[in-house]
Amino acid sequence: MNIQQTLSSYLDYCKFRKDLDAKTLKAYRIDLQQYFAFVAGETPQKNKIEEYITELHKHYKQKTVKRKIASMKAFYSYLEELELISESPFRKIRGNFKETLVLPRIIPRAEIEQLLNYMYVCQKQGTDSRRKYWLRDVAVVEIFFATGARVYEISNIRLDCIDLSSGLIRFMGKGGKERYVQIADDEVLKLLQEYYRVNEKEIRQSGYFFVNRQGKRFTEQSIRDMLKKYTKLAGIERNITPHMFRHSFATYLIEEGVDISCLQQILGHSSIKTTQIYIHVATQKQAEILKNMHPRKHMHIVGVV
Repeated sequence: MNIQQTLSSYLDYCKFRKDLDAKTLKAYRIDLQQYFAFVAGETPQKNKIEEYITELHKHYKQKTVKRKIASMKAFYSYLEELELISESPFRKIRGNFKETLVLPRIIPRAEIEQLLNYMYVCQKQGTDSRRKYWLRDVAVVEIFFATGARVYEISNIRLDCIDLSSGLIRFMGKGGKERYVQIADDEVLKLLQEYYRVNEKEIRQSGYFFVNRQGKRFTEQSIRDMLKKYTKLAGIERNITPHMFRHSFATYLIEEGVDISCLQQILGHSSIKTTQIYIHVATQKQAEILKNMHPRKHMHIVGVV
């Protein structure tokens, strides 16, 4: 079995049959090439795999190790299905992971408000030609906070995936899974409608809803650069990333009492365990509120030990 040819076929299978996104495919390629370099391209015995996993633990965090092992398991399952091997060597490999809980970073509400206020002020100061791009930029930021979508999901919104009359957007998430999220704020929906009206020609030509100055898709990196520019101009010192809007969206909805299973559906998480991380963040906020604002703090109780 030629490993490189088989790997290439597997990645094609993941791309065209499983409809995985480019970011996931890149991770699979890196993980598997690294693994095959270690085992010299052979189908290894259990002890060789255990040796490799030990090496991974020496150099990577638990979350990364877990992902790399999952990449290898998926590849060997593919080989089993094609009957290129009789049994995956990973079937007898067991791994216990104790991952450190890393709470997601969120943007304070005041800073989101500060950023949006600055961006709307820019509208009054710009020229008509500049307004086209301002409309796009502020629309992207509003959608971040309105939907909690990932940056690549927003970058890849196609014209036929958004209903500007109802405000319903179809996002293509990880693994090609689609979900629908509603734009529930009338002002945000009007902004999107105005952006489309001003940029309709370029949008129709490209097929993508958010376009750059060349009339092509507004890429993920361009969105990151745009957000960084406005954050700095708004006088915000915090390094705000697109994914922090997703974290903020989820955390603030939890604080407002949104059901965790409903939030899971909105975010497009395959497992509710992923969504539950936001409960920890909201609990921290709750503890802070109770510590500083509970009326018991301001009472004078006689005889307290």
